[in-house]
Amino acid sequence: MSDSAVSFSRDSAVDVENLLKKIAGKTAKIGIIGLGYVGLPLSCATCDAGFQTLGFDVDPEKIEKLEKGQSYIGNIHNDRIGAFLRDGLFRPTADFTKLAEADAVLICVPTPLTRHREPDLSYVVKTTEKIAETLRPGQLIILESTTYPGTTTDIVRPILEEKSGLKSGHDFFLAFSPEREDPGNREFTTAAIPKVVGGDGEDALKLAQTLYDGFLHGKTVPVSTPATAEAVKLTENIFRAVNIALVNELKTIYAELDIDIWEVIEAAKTKPFGYMPFYPGPGLGGHCIPIDPFYLSWKAREHGITTRFIELAGEINISMPAYVVRQLATALNERNAKPLNGAKIMLVGVAYKKNVADVRESPAFAIMKLLLDRHAEVSYHDPYVEEIPQLRAHPSFTGIKSQDLSAENLAAQDAVIIVTDHGDIDYALIAGHAPLIIDTRNALQNAAPEFSDKIVKA
Repeated sequence: MSDSAVSFSRDSAVDVENLLKKIAGKTAKIGIIGLGYVGLPLSCATCDAGFQTLGFDVDPEKIEKLEKGQSYIGNIHNDRIGAFLRDGLFRPTADFTKLAEADAVLICVPTPLTRHREPDLSYVVKTTEKIAETLRPGQLIILESTTYPGTTTDIVRPILEEKSGLKSGHDFFLAFSPEREDPGNREFTTAAIPKVVGGDGEDALKLAQTLYDGFLHGKTVPVSTPATAEAVKLTENIFRAVNIALVNELKTIYAELDIDIWEVIEAAKTKPFGYMPFYPGPGLGGHCIPIDPFYLSWKAREHGITTRFIELAGEINISMPAYVVRQLATALNERNAKPLNGAKIMLVGVAYKKNVADVRESPAFAIMKLLLDRHAEVSYHDPYVEEIPQLRAHPSFTGIKSQDLSAENLAAQDAVIIVTDHGDIDYALIAGHAPLIIDTRNALQNAAPEFSDKIVKA
């Protein structure tokens, strides 16, 4: 690090340089709150770097599994967790009083939407209140949960200061660094992704940078304020949401013109400048892209600003499951003279993206609900999701199990919808035995020509 990177203001009441040395020397203890798809990979990254790490979660089942060396996230193997436990690097716990032991606390809790599609910061607020109960001078607190600009300084900081009597930048240090986790991405793992960091003051920024530099291979990217860092995360995901909405709308237009959107995109992406490919689908999934645009829209309304462009993109993406079901209903009627009512429909893939078990905000569940509302018989196959877990938005689906993808089972369906294009699914089997296929991912682009008449791209 340069000399400027270790120069600190002298306004703080604690020994900032000592905290820096602990972090740089990896003798600082890290606390990570929320051991889901962000927090557990982050814990692995800190342990890999040699930091002693406390992992906190309110879910006793997660803690019990981790204490036994069992992982519940597909790309994190049991032996990795077991090695961290044996080496004394990782200690999972539901005892939040142990937060006082941590020198740095990273918050990785969910930030969903309410049923009215407004920000739900209840997890952030409750977590911050827990931290405030044990907050001590010299601790570094970093929020990683995706949220709207102003959350760190307007929500988190007041709770910490009022409940503890300590002051940010003087007694403790506060920063925001948005998670950039991409489940299933083997090239860009947690440690390899550059980290944007915004601190509540110069000392907080430098401490947070030093921490992330200590366990990430990707560079840290400092920005001027926590609000700027919060805006960076929203901008990244809104960019994707808007462009996916564009190709989803183009898909519906080109379908009416008898033009294949997938062929158009393949040709367009040969242009070496001014274009990057985005691909249509049955809707958006995952924790970030379907949710983040609404966080900014909500915040903009607070300031009297209308986000028409962002909201239109959201409307288009939300409408895609209904479009898929309409295409299915039309195909069943025109090709087989059969209504959706009573039809047997199998969904292939319910995870929100290929080759992962993550079902958060998956469009598959919106499609299932629409089909059930029209009295279809619905089943699914997903090699990564053996049983649908408890879903906040669709509690009635809990416990439904994945069906075998066999020739007999496929032939017994009236139609199959390919929702998630997992890499290890036998698409030739689907093409050969399903009577009608609604392909939302272009998974059957290489299917034999004799099957083309029963494949509908939607």
